[in-house]
Amino acid sequence: MPHMSDTSHAVQPPVRKVFTNRNGGVSVEPYGSFNLGDHVGDDPAAVAENRARLARVLDLDRMVYMEQIHSPTVTEVTADLLETLDGPVEATDALVTTLRGVGLAVLVADCVPVLLADETAGVVAAVHAGRMGARNGIVARTVERMCELGALPAHIHALMGPAASGENYEVPAEMAADVESKLPGSRTRTRQGTCGLDIRQGLTRQLLRLGVRQIDADPRCTIDTPEFFSYRREGVTGRQAGVIWMP
Repeated sequence: MPHMSDTSHAVQPPVRKVFTNRNGGVSVEPYGSFNLGDHVGDDPAAVAENRARLARVLDLDRMVYMEQIHSPTVTEVTADLLETLDGPVEATDALVTTLRGVGLAVLVADCVPVLLADETAGVVAAVHAGRMGARNGIVARTVERMCELGALPAHIHALMGPAASGENYEVPAEMAADVESKLPGSRTRTRQGTCGLDIRQGLTRQLLRLGVRQIDADPRCTIDTPEFFSYRREGVTGRQAGVIWMP
């Protein structure tokens, strides 16, 4: 089973945020073992069991996944949507909701999983911030949609999960310049001295510009941390998740 800290005897916080790793599931290599992605070639039965295990551990009856396409599209998860939803939300890279008891999941294997919450307003979001999505404003659009639902930037907490680090995320100079032009602060140098991207660094600067002051990030790099799936390191591999919900 995936390892989670026991909070059964603690006061439940108004918002819960969790990141998984690759351990504790039933998938076999190259998806071993806690792969949650149903689009990477893994046995569908194994993925279904892994997702069921995660839902049980988190004590969630409903979890919503996305058909992530590196778009700037944000989708609100409403009661009406849940009534008709059979599978992932199509063609979106961010989910936002005011519903309680609904887990919003983002799947990654180097991209940045971003979990956003305004506990006072009761609005949460899960964002898939890959290079293209981050470049094209997916996080800024999500904050905007949260504000339309009553959130205030000064009340939003942003948590970024494990992702490709600037030390290891090497890209061509033209690509780095392009992303930097849209997401200032993301261009960097790798440990080899080549052009690189630190998407978390660019997103931090963007969030600060938007008025979001409560920003935390797991500093671990998926590329050089074996307990995480990494597309850059492995090619064919699984996906870990970031999940956010209001109990």
